[in-house]
Amino acid sequence: MGYRIGVDIGGTFTDFCVFDEASSSLHTLKVLSRPDAPGAEVLLGLDEIERRFGVAPRDVTYFTHGSTVGVNSIIQGTGARLCLFVTEGFRDVLELARLKIPDPYDLFSRRPPPLVPRDRVIPLQERMNADGRPEIAPSEDAIAKALAKAKTAGAEGIVLAFLHSYTNPAHERSVKETLKRLRPDLPVFCSADVWPIVREYERTITACIHGSVQPRVSHYIGRLEEALRERGVPAAPMITKSNGGVMTAAAGKERSIEMLLSGTAAGVIGAGFVAQRAGFPRVMSLDIGGTSADVALLRDGMPDFRSGELVGRYPIYLPTVSVSSIGAGGGSVASVDTLGVLRVGPESAGSTPGPACYGRGGERATITDAFAIKGVLGAAELGYGAVNVDRARAVSVVEPLARGLDRSTAAMAEAIIDLAVANMYRETSRLFSQVGEEPSGYALLAFGGAGPMLGCLLAEAMGMETVIVPETPGVLAALGGLLADLRSDFVRVTFLDIMPATMQAIDQALAGLATEARDWLHGSQGHTGEAMLTISGDMRYRGQSYEVETPLDSGWIADGDSQAIIDAFHVRHAEIYGHADEKAQVQLVALRVVIAGTIPKPSFPARPLTPMDVVAESSVTVSHRGAEITAGLFQRRNLKPGSRFTGPAVIVQDDTTSWAPPGFSGTVDGYGNLILTRERAS
Repeated sequence: MGYRIGVDIGGTFTDFCVFDEASSSLHTLKVLSRPDAPGAEVLLGLDEIERRFGVAPRDVTYFTHGSTVGVNSIIQGTGARLCLFVTEGFRDVLELARLKIPDPYDLFSRRPPPLVPRDRVIPLQERMNADGRPEIAPSEDAIAKALAKAKTAGAEGIVLAFLHSYTNPAHERSVKETLKRLRPDLPVFCSADVWPIVREYERTITACIHGSVQPRVSHYIGRLEEALRERGVPAAPMITKSNGGVMTAAAGKERSIEMLLSGTAAGVIGAGFVAQRAGFPRVMSLDIGGTSADVALLRDGMPDFRSGELVGRYPIYLPTVSVSSIGAGGGSVASVDTLGVLRVGPESAGSTPGPACYGRGGERATITDAFAIKGVLGAAELGYGAVNVDRARAVSVVEPLARGLDRSTAAMAEAIIDLAVANMYRETSRLFSQVGEEPSGYALLAFGGAGPMLGCLLAEAMGMETVIVPETPGVLAALGGLLADLRSDFVRVTFLDIMPATMQAIDQALAGLATEARDWLHGSQGHTGEAMLTISGDMRYRGQSYEVETPLDSGWIADGDSQAIIDAFHVRHAEIYGHADEKAQVQLVALRVVIAGTIPKPSFPARPLTPMDVVAESSVTVSHRGAEITAGLFQRRNLKPGSRFTGPAVIVQDDTTSWAPPGFSGTVDGYGNLILTRERAS
């Protein structure tokens, strides 16, 4: 028996969850993030964990870690300087992209510049046919000349993305071997090894993002491993992944692209765990940190997965937990533009200097400062004592904005909060429209450092009746890392019409994928337990330009039941688009396999309920809707299972502050979740 530690690095705070395997108790901690020295916050947190809870590094039996190093390098443009080798005649694949403007409702929106500019895209004379037959192999002389050009361009890495390499990667791999022989120190990445999907742009941009972040992420993970060993942590670190799973640190160095969205994915996994135990089948998770608000829809505790998520302004096409990010975090900056219009976000104050009320040098108004002026913040320390809220500093940065718009400081603070909620309402409404569902059928699960402050306000705007605040909302992403299983995705392009004559080829493709998946789980990951395989197919009617991912049963493939596969696609197509063409030929473009290996998880037993109405320990004055009201102040640790109270109320705890406006009442369930319920309009 020992301790399991989960870590999640955010823009403002780094979160820690420490689970005691002997007592099933949970300790939590936040320390300020160190964007100037990534990884330093992890070591500081370990020191604080030992000092506060007496957990020595040698007692750590499991360690998971989510990092923003990769995603920040893409957003900030600090990734490796790349050259891209392509098939001659396809030099403009990144320039052309998909010829879509980012926002169809903004005629002035512009696509981002290519991740690798055209002057660093080098064509090679080679050709692979669509059926995988080699036609022109690149010569060693041409490769050497291309390498010389890359050296002149100052390349720190080379990405190889040749035509049709998804069906036969031989040319990419042979060129890589030649380059490694000529320049062993230069990282080289094959698009077919990163993610072998059909469509050149999607495969190329995904490989370029991987090549951009891999050197930096690999160096970071290596330093983390070394630092943990020096501190005496015996457990090798596991890295959280964008698909809601975990992998070994060694795999993280090689598959860096798979951890770009690890923090947001881990938060959603944690939210699903809380929702299932609380008994809410349909939940919208709302994770608000210092920089952004991340929203996901969960059904029976499971999120959706999709490809094409944006990392900064660029899409990656590996499967990830489906999360929509909104530039509305606690540190989002409020400003007034030249036309006198108030704006909130997407720029964030982060942890350095942070909101003005933190007293760390911030000089611009943020959402957090608005809540300090409102009176919701300031009754207790934040971040486990890392921050004391200074309301006077918040006033000093909001007041100039208020004067410019001829408002009171309190009215301006309220306007900042209302605009932040309106921004979130716009984006979350769009999310519900995409899935064709009503928000009123969902509960809102608020977490992150700022989620519980804004959760009830957004629920009110969306017409939701219930807000769930987990027992440790500020560190739920760190807890999610402890709950995640080993998980990886595998894909193989097939381009086969579904018919009895092709079923043997489909069966062979599935057998190859399944072998590859099991080799990953039991080989590189060292998992000795059961493996769970989930199979799906990217399918379409012949002639369609898009595919629909359709769940498949391995028994259908093994039995050669082509009709069952076709029927499953018709049903899935009708579910999404409202119609199906049962006379059309169905095509399997690609097979997908997801493999998962279960990792032992923390167990949190329910506690008995003792129903009782509780009285606030004290009160605070809060400005709300233009009036000064008195709100009850509750310490979260004193609210036991069965406790009931009526809003308005401010609930404070070490990792966050919850705000229950007038019209909300609260109760605590057997798992310590705070359930805030909105009164129905009469």
